[in-house]
Amino acid sequence: MTKDGSTLDKDLIRELAELLEETGLTEIEIELEGRRFRVARGVNLTTTLTTNGQGISAPPQEHHEPKTRASQSEEVGVQPGSVTSPMVGTAYRSPEPGAPPFVEIGTRVAAGQTLLIIEAMKTMNQIPSPKAGVVVAILIEDGQPVEYGEPLVVIEQR
Repeated sequence: MTKDGSTLDKDLIRELAELLEETGLTEIEIELEGRRFRVARGVNLTTTLTTNGQGISAPPQEHHEPKTRASQSEEVGVQPGSVTSPMVGTAYRSPEPGAPPFVEIGTRVAAGQTLLIIEAMKTMNQIPSPKAGVVVAILIEDGQPVEYGEPLVVIEQR
């Protein structure tokens, strides 16, 4: 029983937890028969906004990557040339299956040039280079799910 006297549906909660694992989501919330169920894993519910003199900056982001992917992206992601994901979605390195990638390591890019695309809610969003330079690292695989703020590519000005 819960505090309000209703019974807790443990089977539903288990199913929702399994759904989180299967999909890689960090939380899910549903309403069923007037009752809300929320299941979350590895989520920091505190959000802090800071100002930088030019407005509000983005809240700090936690990376919820599987332990097997703790690697180059964490090391390179702190560099000033990192291009981070502006949204949650699936990243693609080429405009269509079988086509050559937009960029490779060593590619010289211009500001505004498309680096990759992220599919979010069935919409393909081009991710442009914020500056001119040379691609020194590509931190994602084609078709990989990405989170908001996750490092995607590192561009070094040369």
